[in-house]
Amino acid sequence: MIFMKKSKVAILKTSPATVLSDYHELLNLAGYQQALAKEKDTALKINISWHFFFPASSTTPWQLEGVIRAMKKDGFDPARIHACHNRTVVIDAHLGERENKQINVIRAHGLKNVHLYEGEEWINIQDAVGDLTKKFICLNEVFPKGFMIPKRFIGENILHLPTIKTHIFTTTTGAMKNAFGGLLNERRHWTHPLIHETLVDLLMIQKKIHSGIFAVMDGTFAGDGPGPRCMRPFTKNVILASADQVAIDAVAAKIMGFDPLRDLKFVRLAHEKGLGCGDPREIEIVGDKSAADENWHFVGPFKKMTFASRMQHKIYWGKLKKPVEWTLKTVLAPWAYIASVLYHDVFWYPTHQKILRDVLKSDWGRLFNNWDELAIPPDDLNRAGWQTVGEAPAELKRESLKLFKKSVRVLGTCIREAPEFGARKRRKLGARSKCDMEG
Repeated sequence: MIFMKKSKVAILKTSPATVLSDYHELLNLAGYQQALAKEKDTALKINISWHFFFPASSTTPWQLEGVIRAMKKDGFDPARIHACHNRTVVIDAHLGERENKQINVIRAHGLKNVHLYEGEEWINIQDAVGDLTKKFICLNEVFPKGFMIPKRFIGENILHLPTIKTHIFTTTTGAMKNAFGGLLNERRHWTHPLIHETLVDLLMIQKKIHSGIFAVMDGTFAGDGPGPRCMRPFTKNVILASADQVAIDAVAAKIMGFDPLRDLKFVRLAHEKGLGCGDPREIEIVGDKSAADENWHFVGPFKKMTFASRMQHKIYWGKLKKPVEWTLKTVLAPWAYIASVLYHDVFWYPTHQKILRDVLKSDWGRLFNNWDELAIPPDDLNRAGWQTVGEAPAELKRESLKLFKKSVRVLGTCIREAPEFGARKRRKLGARSKCDMEG
């Protein structure tokens, strides 16, 4: 595959003491000021893979802090920068932005915080991208009647904020998959059997609608195993950035120990379509080239799968596909959402608190734990990072009851906001409104 311009990925090693200045250097090494027009609005697409804090699962507060401070320092107008969240059927974004301390950063800098499913206008994909729909690999098949995307995305920059981690559907997840939640509505789980093709279609859409695309990936913590939730976290102290979504995912995958063109179908497909470079040999590495040469030898998501991930694979690609998958496209679908919350939130998270206890003793864990007490004034743009990160918690409080209560609330929200029920409500409201008008 020949690209007109060689793709570039910036990579640096970092520490709490230098992370803010490192992010500023990283973004400029990767050419973000050339990729993102300052006169356009920029959406910071935050990643929340779990509404509870779990290392490597979601956008870190220092990642978000570093990007915002870099943009302010380089002359981006904060009034044109906003945080951006999507909702899923099993993740509570409001709880997630609090538990992961992302909202603390957004409020400190006075940025607008946009939840795409709350009061935002959505537009039909045909109206948004026109004939590009004819080039889709799979979305026309999955959604024969079309689908909606957020209208506010059209004509604005997007800056993705993924983390380095594995994923039970795509082997690894990063920049390309971070668009999944923002661009597709809550029925996006319909695309899971064709997830690789879906990510390629979504990248085509992004290139059509956004004025600029960029990704900043945090690998201070990196996750291996059946992600994006039930992972084994490692402290890796690496950060990456690129204007090429395919290239940054390929480099991250290579560092994790995978062959991106062999092991990641979505990278290979995007590479073949010329949407970016998925061959690490053809990508220009800037910054700390030795960090890009590391091999973490991650085992990936399929060696030690959880009960939930095994069942998901059987439903989408295995023996349960024919008897069960059809229910996920009907009013019966909430059974799967309930099962996911019960397994991950009620069972797995409370029973794996030792992982958090160990993580919170690390420098990054202590910084996270003491985030509010160590807050740097938002207008102090010259601070390199945190010279001290505070003490580790003497003992992680046993909060099983509190976690259970939060899980129950998430379960209630997941049932109440299930798109299948929401569609029925809208039809009833529409019929009632029609009767009122006729009456």
